[in-house]
Amino acid sequence: MFKKHTMIDIILESSLKAITDNYFESKIFSGDKNQDQTSGVFSEKWGKTDYARNINKINDFQRKWFYELYGFDNEVAFVEFLSDKKVILDAGCGLGYKAAWIAELAPHATVLGMDFSDSGMAASKFYSDIKNLFFIRGDIADTDIKTGVVDFVLCDQVIMHTENPENTFKHLSGLLTENGVFATYVYAKKALPRELLDDYFREKTHQLSNEQLWEMSAQLTELGKQLSALNIEVDFPEIPLLGIKGGQQNLQRFIYWNFIKCFWNEELGDELSDATNFDWYSPSYAKRFSKDEFLFLITENKLNIDFFHSEEACYSGRFSK
Repeated sequence: MFKKHTMIDIILESSLKAITDNYFESKIFSGDKNQDQTSGVFSEKWGKTDYARNINKINDFQRKWFYELYGFDNEVAFVEFLSDKKVILDAGCGLGYKAAWIAELAPHATVLGMDFSDSGMAASKFYSDIKNLFFIRGDIADTDIKTGVVDFVLCDQVIMHTENPENTFKHLSGLLTENGVFATYVYAKKALPRELLDDYFREKTHQLSNEQLWEMSAQLTELGKQLSALNIEVDFPEIPLLGIKGGQQNLQRFIYWNFIKCFWNEELGDELSDATNFDWYSPSYAKRFSKDEFLFLITENKLNIDFFHSEEACYSGRFSK
């Protein structure tokens, strides 16, 4: 039996045919109660939501957005990008659907999906037929992967949930080969009332049960649904001191961006909308960045900007050595 801390090296240095298991454990001890709580709520989210039944909805929604976030016109362009990538890491892979998608698009590559929660075990069973895909329970801020061996690191919608996103960014970008690419996404800072409510509520998460959090998430979904059904457009005044943008806006989006996240998407339906609201308000760690803060993080780690994307929800892009 191989030691756990050497398993990643064994995967990367061995013939894929020699590896008979697709799930391993690396370092999984954070020592930080808020990181443990954050990991726990994602395990709860992935365990409660029927992703197997909703996988097609998730794939369609996430893939369209993925192309926008990381600057690919379509799947053909993404396949071309992956064509020379031999080792790929999906850092914070969750239930692994993006890692599986990438492994299928790049059958020549070894694809690692790593997550701090126990979701990788479920993913390893769900995608057991993909022979170039491996799942590891480990800390993406300290992966146990040697520096300079990964050609493409993807950390999509995850890095903000680590104890110190700046250190995680430095660690993951440090894994890259000489011409490697790091693609990541951070939450964007929003209007002051929304930021204050988000910060206040995250201090209260430890006092609430998962049942209470799920109940509130469903209530937020219903609020978003009802506001969307009104379909009201209002010419709102700008309030710069509060960070509130003026202009013609839908009422639901105005409340959503400036005051409270009440996510609702008709294509995804109630269950996945509930999970999205749960995803936002339950974790202790969910740091937001200004555009300047994110750009500083990129330049501080001596990365080049190959593609940069900005929208109300986030900043994202592809950055190379």
